[in-house]
Amino acid sequence: MKKSRTRWIVDIASTIMICVAFVLGFQLYKEVNFPAHSSNKDVIPEIPILKFGYDLNLFQLEEKTIKQDEFISDILKEEGVSYSDIHSLATNSKDVYDVRNLQAGKNYVMIKDSCSEPEAFVYIPNKYRYIKYNLKDTLNAEVVEKEVETCIEMGSGVLTSSLWNAMIDNEMPPALISKMEDALAWSIDFYHTQNDDEYKLIYEREYIDGEPVGVGRLIGAYYKNYDNEYYAIHYDNEEYSGYYDLEGRPTKKAFLKAPVQMGRISSKYNLNRFHPVLKRRKAHRGTDYAAPYGTPIQAVANGVVTKVAYTRGNGRYVKIKHDKTYQTQYLHMQKFAKGIKPGVHVKQGQTIGYVGSSGLATGPHVCFRFWKNGVQINHLKENFPPAEPMPVDELQSFYGYRDHIVKTLDNIGNNQASIVADYDSEVIESP
Repeated sequence: MKKSRTRWIVDIASTIMICVAFVLGFQLYKEVNFPAHSSNKDVIPEIPILKFGYDLNLFQLEEKTIKQDEFISDILKEEGVSYSDIHSLATNSKDVYDVRNLQAGKNYVMIKDSCSEPEAFVYIPNKYRYIKYNLKDTLNAEVVEKEVETCIEMGSGVLTSSLWNAMIDNEMPPALISKMEDALAWSIDFYHTQNDDEYKLIYEREYIDGEPVGVGRLIGAYYKNYDNEYYAIHYDNEEYSGYYDLEGRPTKKAFLKAPVQMGRISSKYNLNRFHPVLKRRKAHRGTDYAAPYGTPIQAVANGVVTKVAYTRGNGRYVKIKHDKTYQTQYLHMQKFAKGIKPGVHVKQGQTIGYVGSSGLATGPHVCFRFWKNGVQINHLKENFPPAEPMPVDELQSFYGYRDHIVKTLDNIGNNQASIVADYDSEVIESP
């Protein structure tokens, strides 16, 4: 009886072991032959996160800054790259982006593989591009242009202190200030703005990876100064390109109102001014524009340089003849612009020198003098004739485009922060 019971227990245990072995064997078979269905809790692969073309799940990125007197050979040598590879890289990349062009203060990224071996050296000269130096196999370089997305944006503001503050307060890009001055400087004296002046703008803004990096065209601008309203429309086709007023006349006049952008008048044309250095009354037949050292000084009109010189009173100065009637002079320069010498033709807006305090000057500024028929005059009181409008056959096309831009400007709310336009950008393309 005991033997029978023992045999029965052994048989049951054997059966259980066989079942367990079968189940384990079948499970192993499924995992080997059907790995995709081995579990209902499959491992989800990591989503690639790309930067500079490398997956951050697989590569390490170390961002640093090039130090003063540091060269790419110094950087790569510390990463264990051999002298022969560094030499080959410099030779192979010379015609693409010479390693000698790398500048101190610029950022770079060292890309390493999972074993911390250097894979690539990425140099970032600006926001729009980067240069990738491959450190494996090819040992060469490639320039990669980042994809730029252009959006149409608009905004407005009311001055309570200055145009700069009004635009910054409403999240407008600072670069728009110079573009606005370029569009309206011949109509508005930006050195005599006042509180409650209003502006409205339509413009292009450039983005890379969702971050703003620059400003494109200023498409349309409106400015209200005192009771006067001014519009500037950017119109561009095969024959015409620039800013135009509502009548189709170029906003650009024969002369700029000032030789520096966004400076301030520190001393006006005054025949009975007390000289701050000589300490006596002396006629001031010019207009002083205060600006920081090194600010570019622009020729106010096309012309020919007649003098580039230095005197004890004027300091470094440039004189330009524009035609038989008008001449201009720019005093107290820090230095002259490259290539500026007597006989050179200059264009309106071209940099001819930089703001300084040479000669008899108490601080950085440019003394701007203006001659008409050989007599120095106050250029701010001179009425220059308006430019001629487009021909009649072009005006019809311009008027249709103008009406759309003006309607859009007028519909922008007052004191509105910069926003992305809610209409198709094609409608603001010039005909």
